[in-house]
Amino acid sequence: MALEITDASFNEIINTDKPVLVDFWATWCGPCRMLGPIIEEIATDFEGKAVVGKVDVDNNQQVSMEFGIRNIPTVLIFKNGEVVDKLVGVSPKEVIAEKLSAHL
Repeated sequence: MALEITDASFNEIINTDKPVLVDFWATWCGPCRMLGPIIEEIATDFEGKAVVGKVDVDNNQQVSMEFGIRNIPTVLIFKNGEVVDKLVGVSPKEVIAEKLSAHL
């Protein structure tokens, strides 16, 4: 299951030796709700190999502003605390998995 990431836990979670996929979303966002089950599947598929989490932009505005999140859903992939890939909008599971796999 995807981790719930907050402003307080964000830096600790992204600074790991595993790639970290972060889904920036909101409860009122229709496309975000479409992407949600895909993110959960990715979390299951990559368990132990990567960290998969979600940031609710309404409740965690500090991190959202820090990374310039203007459109949701936005998926950022981090490696060693740095952004290495970005997807905006709803993407197919295969595309997200392929991008995450490239950083394993």
